[in-house]
Amino acid sequence: MAKPFHLNTPLLESVGMSKRAGTTVYLKMENSQPSGSFKIRGIGHFCQQLAGESKGVVCSSGGNAGMAAAYVARQMNIPATIVVPSSSPQLVLQRLRDQGATVKTVGRVWDDANAEALRLQRTEGLTYVPPFDHPLLWHGHASVIAEVAASLGPGERPGAVLVSVGGGGLLCGVVQGLRDVGWTDVPIVAMETAGADCFNAAVKAGRLVTLDDITSEAKCLGAKTVCKKAFEYSQCSELTIISELVTDQQALHAVETFLDEERVLVEMACGAALAAVYSGLVRRLQDEGRLPALLGPLVVIVCGGSSIDMEQLTHLKHKLQA
Repeated sequence: MAKPFHLNTPLLESVGMSKRAGTTVYLKMENSQPSGSFKIRGIGHFCQQLAGESKGVVCSSGGNAGMAAAYVARQMNIPATIVVPSSSPQLVLQRLRDQGATVKTVGRVWDDANAEALRLQRTEGLTYVPPFDHPLLWHGHASVIAEVAASLGPGERPGAVLVSVGGGGLLCGVVQGLRDVGWTDVPIVAMETAGADCFNAAVKAGRLVTLDDITSEAKCLGAKTVCKKAFEYSQCSELTIISELVTDQQALHAVETFLDEERVLVEMACGAALAAVYSGLVRRLQDEGRLPALLGPLVVIVCGGSSIDMEQLTHLKHKLQA
């Protein structure tokens, strides 16, 4: 079997977050992956399975999926075309080019870029790499939970797993990973920002919902429709998936607090999961009886993010304080 492209990332205890949550908080540091986020797990696995003899890969992504596809393609010595929406920050475009990818800007939101990627698949014969909606991706992402189980050791299990949701690929991988290690009774707290809340909207409506627009600044959570599998999991009686929202301001505050306390800069999409602890939401869920009062250790998947630097952080602060 070919060696995977992802790393086994550290599981670190956060003293500051543990104090706030009233239980031990472990951070699964996916920000330390070679491409900057968890996406390399699924996309690496997908490309190893399907892109070996390929003329090249094409991926539609305003950030992390594109970075992962570009990194993996460079390692495999095949060309990569990444189609991004115009909302993608310049620093992402530069990082994609630094990985050797051809970058095309099409449309305003991810859905527009994705239509172009599918067109290139048909006309150029490229291997289309989906950013979140494919079983091979979920299989790759499931490895994150296998590593958590190995790090915690026999007999120890999380009280809950906290995860950000965009298109739902990581959520599907986490569910699969929990099933693989026999932890289906561990609740998942699925976090989104208001304005990029396609999963929450679907859970509330009891059916898949397509958002009119992405109004959140957490652009990497910006899919207008969550993948069908993620929605199906939310309706599944053997699983507890708690869908919650935070504001952009709360997500940004989480990013800043995390930078201060843990010395790590992540993007706002990742801040949504961190905000579950920083904003007191976990405590509220306990008060409401939706999480146990005596809660085992929390595992926060620090999904990372390549579309943030200090300049972008300053820009977001000005924009959200205005």
